[in-house]
Amino acid sequence: MITHQRVRAAALAALLVVGVGATTAAPAIAAPPDHAQRGSDVRFATFNASLNRGTEGALVADLSAPGNAQADAVAEIIQHSHPDVLLINEFDYDAGGEALRLFQENYLSVPHGDAKPVEYAYRYSAPVNTGVPSGFDLNNDGTVSGGDDAWGFGLFPGQYGMAVYSKYPIDQEAIRTFQNLVWADMPGALLPDDPATAEPADFYSAEELAQFPLSSKSHWDVPIEVSKNKTVHFLVSHPTPPTFDGAEDRNGRRNHDEIRLWADYIAGGKTASYIVDDQGESGGLGRNELFVIAGDQNADPNDGDSTEGAIHQLLESPRVNTASVPTSPGAVEATELQGGVNLEHAGDPAQDTADFSEPPGNIRVDYVLPSRQIRILDSGVFWPASDDPLSRLTGVYPFPSSDHRLVWADVDVPGGKR
Repeated sequence: MITHQRVRAAALAALLVVGVGATTAAPAIAAPPDHAQRGSDVRFATFNASLNRGTEGALVADLSAPGNAQADAVAEIIQHSHPDVLLINEFDYDAGGEALRLFQENYLSVPHGDAKPVEYAYRYSAPVNTGVPSGFDLNNDGTVSGGDDAWGFGLFPGQYGMAVYSKYPIDQEAIRTFQNLVWADMPGALLPDDPATAEPADFYSAEELAQFPLSSKSHWDVPIEVSKNKTVHFLVSHPTPPTFDGAEDRNGRRNHDEIRLWADYIAGGKTASYIVDDQGESGGLGRNELFVIAGDQNADPNDGDSTEGAIHQLLESPRVNTASVPTSPGAVEATELQGGVNLEHAGDPAQDTADFSEPPGNIRVDYVLPSRQIRILDSGVFWPASDDPLSRLTGVYPFPSSDHRLVWADVDVPGGKR
């Protein structure tokens, strides 16, 4: 979540890079089973790593040499978790792909403690809407300036971007991006309404709605070739936080519809007929296509500020496998220690993935959701309890890594031959 860290102020050309081969992670108390113990399954993970910075180019500068404390902690968490395919949310985008490369070379490829390096031969990033000036007064405060008037909240283009790291080949030519899909083109879109007028869905002007993108960052379909005969569509995104707005609920409604985009996309057929990617191709996934949806969805099934039913659009989809819900001991301990609103939550605290201040408190917002045909072998959240030596990597506010936790799932891809 962009702005939910404690005392953090609310105002605050696609690229594919080739690397080198992978190594095996060393076991650790809080870490999931390492790759050698897992056999032939594939581990997908998502991590809102808070690798965003307040000025353009600052992330590249921080990653240009080893030794940045936060990047070290993030890298060590990834090394202990050792995912095969990883989405990182809140990773500032730069057109040259320098941050993407430097994080691999200076952090993921460098051992941390007893965690061995992890190498990703395939890496992908692309432009996002955060920080891109709209030219409109989107928050209706009488001025056209600042992050609130960008197509997605951000202080410069690419802030709070995304990055995909994979040990398996990425079918670059088949990647679909949806950065420019217009929100108003979604049938039945929950467009925000100005409660002071009689007209419906009129918080944004007709001129604004004609250009307003649905995605606050972007939505990407990144095909991962997990074997010679099987491809898994890695569907990644980072919907806007459903807060920091007014009675019109512009962010809550957009969050709902950003989540709905993937629900419609995997439903396919007529439901997805309105979806047009940035290359002009329309439609969603075929019925037999395999996928894993991943990302910080900024929506909890039971608690928090999201519009009612937002994440249920995915959790209740007949195409999504929800047989295994990732949990951690650290999340349970955090609820017990922090108390407050956490004790009033309806959801199971073991399923929380983010350590937020009140409101909303600790909630589940980060997801790895495979398609129904893919069997989930194991899953978890990297959130060690305080008596675990690795708890130093997650810690308490101010967090050494992020206010989010890495979420992983080991899956068995049907028909995949390795």
